[in-house]
Amino acid sequence: MRKLREALRDGARASRSGGQRISHLAKRALVTVLLLLLSRDLQASPEVAPEYNRDIRPILSENCFSCHGADSASRQADLRLDQRDAAVKYGAITPGAPDKSALIERIFADDADQVMPPPETKKRLTSPQKELLRRWIAKGAEYELHWSYIGPRKPELPNVGNEAWTRGAIDRFILSRLEVVGLLPAPEADAWTLLRRLHLDITGLPPKADDVVQFVSDYRESKDLALSKWIDRLMESPAWGEHRGRYWLDAARYADTHGLHYDNYREMWSYRDWVIRAFDANQPFDEFLIDQLAGDLLENPTDDQLVATGFQRCNMTTNEGGTILEENLAIYAADRVQTFGWVCLGLTLNCAQCHDHKFDPLTMRDYYSLAAFFRNTTAPAMDGNVKGGRGPVLVVPREKDRPRWQSVAEDIAATKIKITAREQLVTQQFEAWLAQITAEELRDGVTNGLVLHVPMNEGAGNEVRNLVGSPGKFYATGQIQWVSGGKLGPAPQLVRPSTIVLGDQGDFEIDQPFSFGAWIKAARRGITVAILARMDPAGNGRGWDLWQNYESLAVHLVDTWDSNAIKVKTVEEVLRFGQWQHVFVTYDGSATPGGLKIYVDGLLADTKVEKNTLQKNATIRTDVPLRVGGREGAAYFHNGATQDLRLYERELASEEVTRIPRSAKLRAALETAAVDRTDADRRMLLVHFLMNNDNEYPLLTRALSALEAEQEAIRARSAVTHIQQERSDRAPMAHMLMRGAYDHPGEELSAATPAALHPLREDAPRNRLGLARWTVAPANPLTARVTVNRFWQEVFGQGLVTTAEDFGVSGALPSHPDLLDWLATDFVEHGWDVKR
Repeated sequence: MRKLREALRDGARASRSGGQRISHLAKRALVTVLLLLLSRDLQASPEVAPEYNRDIRPILSENCFSCHGADSASRQADLRLDQRDAAVKYGAITPGAPDKSALIERIFADDADQVMPPPETKKRLTSPQKELLRRWIAKGAEYELHWSYIGPRKPELPNVGNEAWTRGAIDRFILSRLEVVGLLPAPEADAWTLLRRLHLDITGLPPKADDVVQFVSDYRESKDLALSKWIDRLMESPAWGEHRGRYWLDAARYADTHGLHYDNYREMWSYRDWVIRAFDANQPFDEFLIDQLAGDLLENPTDDQLVATGFQRCNMTTNEGGTILEENLAIYAADRVQTFGWVCLGLTLNCAQCHDHKFDPLTMRDYYSLAAFFRNTTAPAMDGNVKGGRGPVLVVPREKDRPRWQSVAEDIAATKIKITAREQLVTQQFEAWLAQITAEELRDGVTNGLVLHVPMNEGAGNEVRNLVGSPGKFYATGQIQWVSGGKLGPAPQLVRPSTIVLGDQGDFEIDQPFSFGAWIKAARRGITVAILARMDPAGNGRGWDLWQNYESLAVHLVDTWDSNAIKVKTVEEVLRFGQWQHVFVTYDGSATPGGLKIYVDGLLADTKVEKNTLQKNATIRTDVPLRVGGREGAAYFHNGATQDLRLYERELASEEVTRIPRSAKLRAALETAAVDRTDADRRMLLVHFLMNNDNEYPLLTRALSALEAEQEAIRARSAVTHIQQERSDRAPMAHMLMRGAYDHPGEELSAATPAALHPLREDAPRNRLGLARWTVAPANPLTARVTVNRFWQEVFGQGLVTTAEDFGVSGALPSHPDLLDWLATDFVEHGWDVKR
């Protein structure tokens, strides 16, 4: 903004005083001290009537409000001094009669039991403060609304004596105060010092030598023209957005890690880059805030508006197993409320989390009504220690991929419409086929090399049968619990330390290809156990297995662990606990990690190598039997279930692996009575019919697969970023938490803004979009002030309000209140234009 340019110029001009070189920050600090001293002299002067905001409120806030203020929980003697009517009714203040006011009597008392503040508080009023309170009551004890809760009005530019020195509005406000205290402006700095200050203030970087030479030359020709030209030039550089953005990202608590537990990487840099681009593009600041608070709730939000909501996802998150989900959610909401308060309103809303605010008119009800806006999100309590955080994320393709990313989604949608139309066209033919097909006809036909096939669907007893090779029965080492809802009927659930012993099966050597897999239902998170294993833990772990690796899957080929072994693990956390999944492993006999492939539900999973120390002449043969649900005497598959186990003495092709789970589900669906079939069962059978009896359908599905593969390839090389997403199943609400404790919920509250501030419009949505528009509404007395004060602080090191995040009662008074209000109103009048 133009005012920022003026401030930058003014900051660069100040240089020397009395022949001694001091920094412009040090000089401004000196001026501030002198102004404060002057203010105290004015307060002490009997000729000047005391003002509540300037003179009285700071005394009461520092010494009285903690016991006689807004917080009912800590209030003593049921006396409020923050409200005039309450103080008068109590008798603490008798307007016009200080000698009849209990407040004056107590602050002048000599008795330690009577004097206020009490000696144990370590607070003590000075004699001038006591006299100021006496004079204020004598003048009528008028109260004022706290200055920051009164909307700013644009003041007239002050008159100054040295008109020639001023070059803009800011100069007039500064000079008028200097003239009051009898100070002269410092002489202008030399040209190279000016340029260095401009560079550091605008870009955060020092100038290059060539730039200094050019600027000095320009400055000699025309000072004002050179300053304007170089300020424009620096503001147009990418470093402008980076420098302004870094201050904002600090306020937004931006980080590239989760912050808690393992503090793993999380992908948020797209939000960082958006902030920089927004400053470089000079996005109006009110839009800048709305996008971050509610970009996802705008009509047809752009990707940039979704990325902007990452502001709300910068809070620290955890995946630590010992934490409590509801407590985590309460902590996340608290973070968002206090960040909103500090950054947008300059209020310490966090002080009302456990009790009514002791100084500001902010209640616990206000706090949790604000929390309701931020708790209505789909982000979970646990982040998974993964870059996507298990919450709502947005894929952000590379620039060159963006056109195709959009068009491939459209192509996929169009192809799906064609597939649906084809499915509807063959309804009668499908019903006729369904009436005469048998389960036996739907066998997958993947029998070549099959040496073991154990359906495990007996439904009772302590044994299971093998269907191929040498048919027979296998026994469990413990009791089998048969549970309903398996993929092929009742399924065996193994309770530790039970396993099903499959005997001398799977006795393969390291150079022999083989494949194996089954339907599994993992039951417990956070454990490492064997699903299927022919492995001897007592024999240095020799053998092979399929391994639950916490939330992932892994395969071991071991001669001696871990000096002579291979371990391959899925990159993603593929296990869905409590759900049936088909897991299959193929091995090509190469004795390399690349020879192992893991499929989940027929799809090849991305894997990474966790161990690759296998040596020449290694062996994986062992005398222990093949087991379902554990290794030899260890690593039991706690409460897990398994069905349709298959073992092949060859490497299966991808297409064969895909057919196995599909055929098992088809047979199970067909064996289910027609009236009991689910919609999913019917669709699966319909797709099978079309794939085998229709010429066009397979072409469409192959085209869809190709498009989805292309989309996935773009996704894989793209960034992701955390975004906010509103819940659709309820209106925003939150419980008031007694003393801030997550496990002591009180009254249920709807989303609302603080009662002491301007009201939310009646027609405003009661969600984050309504809150965002309320935040930048012209009636809001805080946001514009807080923002221009932060800009001032970025340039000069100290804001006009030194407590930049606390414009409340206990915060500092503005050193130049008229200048602050002029900047705030001018900022809004000109469209929240940062560069103007």
